Amino acid sequence: MNAGKRKRLKRIMPDGRTVIIPMDHGVTSGPVKGLENMQTIVDKLMEGGADAVVVHKGIAKNVDTGDLGLIIHLSGSTKYSPQPNWKVRVGSVAEALKLGADAVSVHINVGDDQEPAMLEKLGYVSEECETYGIPLLAMMYPRGKLIKSEHDPEAVAHAARLAAELGADIVKTNYTGDVDSFKRVVNSSPVPVIIAGGPKVETAVQVLKMVYDALSVGCKGVSIGRNVFQHEHPDRMCRALSLIVHENATVEEAVKALGEQA
Repeated sequence: MNAGKRKRLKRIMPDGRTVIIPMDHGVTSGPVKGLENMQTIVDKLMEGGADAVVVHKGIAKNVDTGDLGLIIHLSGSTKYSPQPNWKVRVGSVAEALKLGADAVSVHINVGDDQEPAMLEKLGYVSEECETYGIPLLAMMYPRGKLIKSEHDPEAVAHAARLAAELGADIVKTNYTGDVDSFKRVVNSSPVPVIIAGGPKVETAVQVLKMVYDALSVGCKGVSIGRNVFQHEHPDRMCRALSLIVHENATVEEAVKALGEQA
């Protein structure tokens, strides 16, 4: 890894682990709850101690992300598209660098009918990232006719390995539901694996337990959106995640910091 990548990666993963809050949902779903005012939520995440945020280029231009690591998302589609899982390229690495990005991200739905086009995009962006010395976060989700479940251990492990094979520096994917199967996912990837948060859940405790379990088998952090920015107290939720990720806190300690019942 070249010096530029190492320095930028350090901003996102200060101790080799990270708490990333993806907030690219406005392209796919519009101004969803929690993201109506982007500056307001970014300010709360800074208070909560997030390491980085994922946003699209327009938000990066118009919102002050302060000391947060900035990851600019290069993929897009909308919920109104006849092929919503087909993520097309909507930005470039050069453009992201001009906006002060510390990393870029792409979204690949493994198994989708348009997988070939998305893999071609991943390969091209990976090459650009090597040229410019900027880390690449690959968001890899098993979604397609041959996929039994988005959390199927074999499919998740394949998706994670695919990203590493094609040059990603960090892989974001789904938690498989138990530590034994997720350990295989982590061990099969030569680059750091972080977990997605999935749909909004009933209790924050469920999220914190998932994060704790994933970290116990080598996961290097989280990239959790709705379960943070749609929480009643996003700053506290962010802090609770940070305690587990960076300070090896127990679920009970994190819940206490959050101010909720276990």
